[in-house]
Amino acid sequence: MFATGNKSVVSPRRLLGRAGMVAGIAMLAAVSASAQTDTFQVTANVNAACTVAANDLAFGVYDPFSATPTDGSSTMDVLCTNTTPYDVGLDAGVGTGATVASRKMTSGANLLNYSLYQDSGHATVWGETVGTDTVSGTGTGTAQTVTVYGRIFALQNAVPGAYSDTVTVTVTF
Repeated sequence: MFATGNKSVVSPRRLLGRAGMVAGIAMLAAVSASAQTDTFQVTANVNAACTVAANDLAFGVYDPFSATPTDGSSTMDVLCTNTTPYDVGLDAGVGTGATVASRKMTSGANLLNYSLYQDSGHATVWGETVGTDTVSGTGTGTAQTVTVYGRIFALQNAVPGAYSDTVTVTVTF
């Protein structure tokens, strides 16, 4: 440093020495910093799945003297993963001697015959044999409503009482 009056001046040689030292430290920091990279996979499996929620079918009051059958309907919601093919089957119920063509509601030992259909015209009986008498669909990932049409046959010699049956819904996918 040179003193000139009240001011100090740094010599150029000393200034270059400090600048060189700072540059050298920066260079060392740049050389000693390094990085490594790698990758990893992210995976998931989506399995086909379905659920079903069925609502009760209540026919109301049956008139055994009427020549007109008593009709009713109900719905169920089928929820399957998107693009999953499915079949909805209905068993014969628990009434003694029941078949899918002629199901049996019971009141004690008494029976009341009925059937369940895939269509409102009551032409296609709904059963449980996939590819024969079930209802097919393809999942969309949202609930799909499926309607069940019921019919109590006319002119049955029914004994008064409260009749019921339990039908099992099976979704095959």
